Amino acid sequence: MKKRYQPEKTENKIYQMWEEGGYFKPEIDKSKEPFVITLPPPNVTGGLHAGHALYILEDIMIRYHRMKGDATLWVPGFDHASIAVEYLVTQQLAKEGKTKQDIGREEFLKRAHNFANQSKKYIRNQLKRLGFSLDWSREAYTMDKERSRAVEEAFHRLYKKGLIYKGNYIINWCPNCQTALSDLENEHKQEKGTLYYIKYGPITIATTRPETMFADVAVAVHPQDNRYQDMVGEQVPLPLTTRKLPVITDTLVDPEFGTGALKITPAHDETDFNIGKKHNLETLKVIDKEGLLTDLAEKFAGLTVAEGRKQVVEALKEKELLIKEEPVQHNIGHCQRCGTRTEPLISKQWFVKIKPLAEKALKAVREGKVQIVPEMYKKVFFHWMENIHDWCISRQLWWGHKIPLEGETDILDTWFSSALWPMSVFGWPESTKDLQYFYPNTVRETGHDILFFWVAREIMMCMEMSNEVPFETVYLHGLVRDNQGRKFSKTKGIGFDPLEMVETYGTDALRMALIIGNAPGTDLKINEDKVRSYRNFANKIWNIGRFIYSNLEKNNWLEWQDIPKLDIAHTKLTNKDKKIIKEWHNTLEYVTKNIDHQNHNYRFDLAGKELYQFIWHEFADKYIEYSKEDLYSNSEKKKKGKLTILRYIYYNTLKALHPFMPFVTEEIWQRLPHQKYKPLIVTTWPNPIKS
Repeated sequence: MKKRYQPEKTENKIYQMWEEGGYFKPEIDKSKEPFVITLPPPNVTGGLHAGHALYILEDIMIRYHRMKGDATLWVPGFDHASIAVEYLVTQQLAKEGKTKQDIGREEFLKRAHNFANQSKKYIRNQLKRLGFSLDWSREAYTMDKERSRAVEEAFHRLYKKGLIYKGNYIINWCPNCQTALSDLENEHKQEKGTLYYIKYGPITIATTRPETMFADVAVAVHPQDNRYQDMVGEQVPLPLTTRKLPVITDTLVDPEFGTGALKITPAHDETDFNIGKKHNLETLKVIDKEGLLTDLAEKFAGLTVAEGRKQVVEALKEKELLIKEEPVQHNIGHCQRCGTRTEPLISKQWFVKIKPLAEKALKAVREGKVQIVPEMYKKVFFHWMENIHDWCISRQLWWGHKIPLEGETDILDTWFSSALWPMSVFGWPESTKDLQYFYPNTVRETGHDILFFWVAREIMMCMEMSNEVPFETVYLHGLVRDNQGRKFSKTKGIGFDPLEMVETYGTDALRMALIIGNAPGTDLKINEDKVRSYRNFANKIWNIGRFIYSNLEKNNWLEWQDIPKLDIAHTKLTNKDKKIIKEWHNTLEYVTKNIDHQNHNYRFDLAGKELYQFIWHEFADKYIEYSKEDLYSNSEKKKKGKLTILRYIYYNTLKALHPFMPFVTEEIWQRLPHQKYKPLIVTTWPNPIKS
């Protein structure tokens, strides 16, 4: 064994050995309960960032259950990410001075396919470099033939049941991406704004959006607001126009906001849309899909929303119709992908009637058929699901699954296909052997930020299609953030490529840096210093192996081929021997308790920290130093006794550490004398002896 562990020379070789050995691919064995995870499919948008490296939490579970002898399957795959890929390919075209309309749909889709394929290739390499023991023989892709078949089947089933419909409703529109967005893709951010108090004849209204006034069709007040009762049923002038508006009452009006009088613009606000529907009010559009004011705005037509607001306010001032202005903090919607401010617009779109699906999902979680970890997210889940809106599933994009109805050119929301992922990876709607054995999944592990984007939809859609929950447990990890606390994002260029850290410090160092301190649901900051410190830990583990190996070598005991065992009852042990064996036993119990699926602890952070503390401080710093007296003595009996204990603890420590740091542990395992035994990846999880 060389003086220093060299991950750059060993990791690729070891992964190739695992893959060629078929160790990632389980057999269908109906005498065993399978342990199954389907990888949250990364978007084919270039490559993974360090946040995706948290797939390590799944790899820990997979490697542990494989060592426990379970039929263990981890399915890899990719998501076509319609809006994100379309945005990135459109950006590439813009650099060439072209638009997607310039090159046409066929050529654009060809480019998107090439982009996706290149991304898949790079991401696949990243996943392998990070040591993820995925069954590549079962790789899936949301746009491949089998998954596309699943999407069409699910759409038709929902459509036939009347759960998919088309209608004119308020949606979130991105003027840049030129598509509708679901509520979840419309990220709200706190921004400074202005509340404008405008004179509508005898009534003053307060609004943050004076530019939309040209599409006003009424002024509404609360039915119990005594300030305005005399005006109800009357008409008031619409400023800067010759039109008049009726004064109506509605309980949706908040009498505490502004003046308590609300201008009603059904085409550009959800509350106004609902009021307008209730009162059969006309719907007028003053903002178009380009984010420009329409001819309805008269002399302001063609202006952007921001410029239109500025000029409308100036015109109101000139007419002495602007009473006052107040600064205000309010939530403004932005496109999750490109960051453009979205517009609430009335538009004809496809929707899923989501409440019937939500009721089944709520029941499953309430009855414990699906566990959510950490527990605090259960309340959040209930609140969102109980107040859920119909899901807008149509997108005005080219890249994605085309809505499978004649004459339709829109595509489906990406989340529609990924909602079927736990089933579709096994060939649903066909009744395949894999589907019969490996479905439902055991665990859905993902970030807490996509509990509603994805996990809730998986539960709803899979229960609707299969009458079974898609997985037993939802484990939500925190988000990986940079030193400024920003969430890692490929699209926004925040974070780093995990392979950069792997090249410098080795995979195991990055893995441990992502585990330690990563409590369920708690965000994690990571930087290079933290990764560097765990490279030192990998070297410490290596040096312990070198120490044991060198003592075997100098005593000509390398022929010891057995996995060492201890017979406590018939072995003479010192108090320090007994202490280290007991500490190892306690460490192993603690680690097992925190990573075994049956316990529902999912405290990989505590398990990793406990192993670190035991190996470095108890075993290396204390016991190995203590053992040197016997190892350097002239007594063969003392040497053998200490080496037996050292080997017993160290070999079993390598096993327990393997799910966390697979490369360095496997490399040491291959070098220590036990050639007749299997690779570490498929050895048996250790069972401690009682001392």
